[in-house]
Amino acid sequence: MIQPRSTMKLQPDFAPDTQMVSAYGPGYVEVNGVRHTQACVFAPQQAPKPWGVDRITSLQTSHIDALLLDPLPEVVLIGTGQRQHMLAPALMRQLMARRIGWEVMDTAAACRTYNILAGEGRQVLAALMIE
Repeated sequence: MIQPRSTMKLQPDFAPDTQMVSAYGPGYVEVNGVRHTQACVFAPQQAPKPWGVDRITSLQTSHIDALLLDPLPEVVLIGTGQRQHMLAPALMRQLMARRIGWEVMDTAAACRTYNILAGEGRQVLAALMIE
């Protein structure tokens, strides 16, 4: 009989306080089982906090500046609601100046991408608009 040499664990190990998206849908995002119905910002080691952006047309440079948390993220994922919207380059200048990667996508895609990057141990920040 052949004995296995080792076992493979298919689920990543997360610290119990790691912030992960547990569900999302029209009008909400759940992070660690807590439902959020307004725009929020969070990172693996930073609990969600309000972002103050109700729609893409109200996004200003001050909202982007609020994403420059300590420690600085490697990458910022901006979820723009149910549809992806392009952002003016002027809004991204602060992130580019600090050499922080960024990606703009619909909120559902941002949730999925966030979980993948956070699961890899990356310093990712999600800034999600919720419609």
